[in-house]
Amino acid sequence: MKRFSLNQWTTRHWPLEELAAGCASAGVTGVGLWREPVAEYGLARTGELMRDHGLAVTSLCRGGFFQEPDALENNRRAVEEAAELGAPALCLVSGGLPEGSRDLDGARSRVADVLAELAPYAGEHGVQLAIEPLHPMFCSDRCVVSTLGQALDLAAPFPSSQVGVMVDTYHLWWDPAVWDGIARAGAEGRISLFQVADWVTPLPENVLTGRGMLGDGHVELRRFREAVDATGYTGPIEVEIFNDALWAMPGPEALALTLARYEEHVHEDPVSREDVQKEHVQKEHVQKEHGA
Repeated sequence: MKRFSLNQWTTRHWPLEELAAGCASAGVTGVGLWREPVAEYGLARTGELMRDHGLAVTSLCRGGFFQEPDALENNRRAVEEAAELGAPALCLVSGGLPEGSRDLDGARSRVADVLAELAPYAGEHGVQLAIEPLHPMFCSDRCVVSTLGQALDLAAPFPSSQVGVMVDTYHLWWDPAVWDGIARAGAEGRISLFQVADWVTPLPENVLTGRGMLGDGHVELRRFREAVDATGYTGPIEVEIFNDALWAMPGPEALALTLARYEEHVHEDPVSREDVQKEHVQKEHVQKEHGA
């Protein structure tokens, strides 16, 4: 519970005031917010609401979409919003190809160019830009950054305090290089946030809402958590699930289900490996003392 954070889109239709009260009541201390509902409720009011309920804003989603003509201006505003909310990380979804374009290399170069302008601005505001790689099926329209390695290469020219990466199980589970990427991200101090969701098949017609509830799919969720933890990351674990069935549930029920599945499939085992090893050593010692 200390590390669990509820991404606002997991309970998308839960009004912000009810979400804040429900999280506080359930003992949740972190939330990831989205710019659109924050703007609707009011930026200053949202910050006050979070503070009144003892909730830390673990991330703000989202910036990016660098193919747009006003990308730099829009992302500067997003940085300012994250800073006002006290969110340490601004999630960046890089955006897809410009309309009519097939120039994937050019689109990725555009991401690097905008980052060069945006990273110092984020640093001045105490916000880390968090590049989020998305599954390759989203490459054309949503995100030309598909692997953790690509995200880290884009982040490399900048201080880690300015640019990091998101590790999202839904988007990265398929990549055999992800484990080396996680180790590299940790060594470089660039893990901005760890997000979890499951991969279920068949995907729905609207693949964007195809994220599965934790434990319903194919992702080795605990292996991911252990790999991220092994780098020294001790920050929030944010559950971000886009799923129509989950969105149709009342907010408190969706949160209760999410918490239960998080405990079962992501959280540390109740008995750690170290505890098991200690118990084994103690048993051997007792057996020797009694001549067994």
